[in-house]
Amino acid sequence: MKIETIAIHAGNKADKSSGAVIQPIVMSTTFERIADGSYPGGHIYSRSSNPNRTLLENVLAKLEHGVDAAAFSSGNAAGMAVFQSLKPGTHIILPDDMYHGLRNQIKTLFAGILEFDFIDINNTEILKQHIKPNTGLIWIETPSNPLLKLTDIKKVIGIAHERGIKVACDNTFATPVFQQPLVLGADLVMHSSTKYFGGHSDLMGGVLITPVKNEWWTKIKQVQEMGGAIPSPMDCYYLARSIKTLPYRMVGHAKNAQLLAEYLQKHPKVEAVMYPGLPVHPQHDIAKEQMLGFGGMLSVCIKGGEVEARRVINSLTLFTQATSLGGVESLIEHRASVEGPDTKTPFNLLRISVGLEHIDDLIADLEQALG
Repeated sequence: MKIETIAIHAGNKADKSSGAVIQPIVMSTTFERIADGSYPGGHIYSRSSNPNRTLLENVLAKLEHGVDAAAFSSGNAAGMAVFQSLKPGTHIILPDDMYHGLRNQIKTLFAGILEFDFIDINNTEILKQHIKPNTGLIWIETPSNPLLKLTDIKKVIGIAHERGIKVACDNTFATPVFQQPLVLGADLVMHSSTKYFGGHSDLMGGVLITPVKNEWWTKIKQVQEMGGAIPSPMDCYYLARSIKTLPYRMVGHAKNAQLLAEYLQKHPKVEAVMYPGLPVHPQHDIAKEQMLGFGGMLSVCIKGGEVEARRVINSLTLFTQATSLGGVESLIEHRASVEGPDTKTPFNLLRISVGLEHIDDLIADLEQALG
């Protein structure tokens, strides 16, 4: 089936007891055991599994061409489950510009438990130099947040797999609509489902998806069940509902982002635009090779430094100045000020989550703000 059909049907099941076309929300925390000791519905306790979460995990796995998925209460919880599943002393290689929430999680919570290096993964020689005998995982994020750098997924996987190292890919920005890392050979895919999967800035969630049920996946599922950082049945229901429109929303986000990037690239007060759909992007050829579309995220550097960037962002009326991304409304944020003292983000950079408003209105708002 095509991705539009998967999004609509793989997370939905008609209710046989009532005939309802849409699955009900099952709020029960526990499930009946019959006389022979079995559970006819296959569920025992909602921390372990729930009908709504089962349907959500089914559609998430199928969207990424995986065999199983594990849903979590946030993207950070999903990332943490990966790191918790590794043996103490495992060495991880991560991007030097990775999402600051997971970067800070690693540095704060796993110091003394795991070894880690934040490097320029796109530099093949640097990557090879940092591989150690105890390296167990290379974490990639492509496009990256907020610099929109791309990583050649196949190249990193080739280097990793010939050394017995696993590769996990944060696919939040691209979504499976525009990029499918498991098809390219990745061992694990992670998403903050708070973002484009939810799509309306009103749900929290995270997910991990695997191409194979192996020992590592069993450990991750144990972390999910025993740790209990799971989404509620209500959140699973609404997330599965949002996913039904994901393919069509992503087309709209990407169309608006491309037009906005092209407008900003020509503006005299703009220093640089970071968007993989622009031919001037340094990894545009990689984007064309491994992506099916260029996504709805872009970053822009404003001439005049931080002061001018802050003036612009504070002059906007249609763009909402807020953290997060992937909603139908356009959001903008001065990232360096929220990422902490070790940020790699330029202080004149504004990150934009391009929404589904009419592109003429978005351009008009930026035009008046840039002046």
